[in-house]
Amino acid sequence: MNFKHVVKRFVGLISIMSVALLFAGCSKSAAHKVTHITYWHVNAQTLGGASVDKLVKKFNDTHKTIKVTAKYNPNMYQGLMQNLQSAQASGKVPDIVQIGWAFTNYFSDNFKYMTPTDAAQKFDKNKDTITKNFSNQALSFAKNAKGKLVGLPYSLSTPILYTNDSMLAKYGIKKSDLSTWEGVSKAAKTIKQKSGKYGVYIQEPADTWAQQAMMLSNGAQIKDASGKAAFASSQGEQAYQLYQDMVVKDKTAIHTPWNQGMDDFVNGKVAMAFTTVAQASHIKQSVSFKASAQTAPTFKAHKLTVPVGGSMLSITAQKTDQQKAAWTFEKFMYQNDSLLTWDKGTGYLPPTKTALDSSQFKTYLAANPMIKPAVDELPNAVPWTSFPKNGLQAEQDMIDARDKILSGSSVSSTLKSTQEKINDQQ
Repeated sequence: MNFKHVVKRFVGLISIMSVALLFAGCSKSAAHKVTHITYWHVNAQTLGGASVDKLVKKFNDTHKTIKVTAKYNPNMYQGLMQNLQSAQASGKVPDIVQIGWAFTNYFSDNFKYMTPTDAAQKFDKNKDTITKNFSNQALSFAKNAKGKLVGLPYSLSTPILYTNDSMLAKYGIKKSDLSTWEGVSKAAKTIKQKSGKYGVYIQEPADTWAQQAMMLSNGAQIKDASGKAAFASSQGEQAYQLYQDMVVKDKTAIHTPWNQGMDDFVNGKVAMAFTTVAQASHIKQSVSFKASAQTAPTFKAHKLTVPVGGSMLSITAQKTDQQKAAWTFEKFMYQNDSLLTWDKGTGYLPPTKTALDSSQFKTYLAANPMIKPAVDELPNAVPWTSFPKNGLQAEQDMIDARDKILSGSSVSSTLKSTQEKINDQQ
């Protein structure tokens, strides 16, 4: 064999080995291909942020081909929607997002998303995945004005009244007197007169959920059957007038941002706090006094009606690989043990029938009585009012109206002008 032939065979062998190595490399790469997705949420550390981190870590540890990166969005659901607006404009949207109920219609009218129904049919080949796990009531919270399921219910909450029982007992206030807003107002006056401290704090985040609950429990509507804003009724005005009187005239209720208001409650500077059940874990871990909770007050002669709080998870991924990964992550988040981790870290109620009826949740409920009033309120929960195309602005208009009223502006004229402004935008 001459030298030239040896060289030719050697080069050929090297070429074959190179091709083999190339395909081996491709095969290994394909086997370990990791799909990266981003999850946008609104959970600060006092409102479930640690639980988000725990769940994402567990998912990433058990799903080697998907990596989830969680991103916290400040300023609650309004802040997330504003950030999502910017992300869509830049073409760099997250893959799965936590959407507050107040923005269901706004989200579905203005953003590209994959419905959970389509995800279940495409990736599970199963139309029953959703209806088997969620009640009709829970699913109704996540439907837009056209009856289309926009996401899957994730966080369920109702507003409840937390009380500093040590302070109430000291000043002779019975908890049974707090079943009405009139009773809360009277008790707040007693607290102020006898201690100089504030009687009540009604939550003021970047939404008007608690204020809507007050109006609904005075027989008011937030939106009528035609979809128009309708809160500037006599019932709506009466609810806001009592609220304004406590803040401005009697100075028995505190007007301050949500974090500060909750700090004041857990530090014993205010006797009662009307806020979400999702604050239950934070309150339990933070107070040095005896605290408890009861169902939301109503106005005299009116039945309890509360807007459901919380959020849904919606898929905003645009590529199939990311959509499939987002759906896999979403299903993990709805497993019973995942939901219990979430509920324990927040106080939120589980959205699925299986988790709500599970022995684990019932055991947790028995050990955490502050959660029970919210469970009792669920049958009285209605969808949180959601305005369509200009929903982001409508929510801001209602926040601005709240802040004007609590600063002393006329309740009647402020509500009427805000209602007109919202309806002109729709």
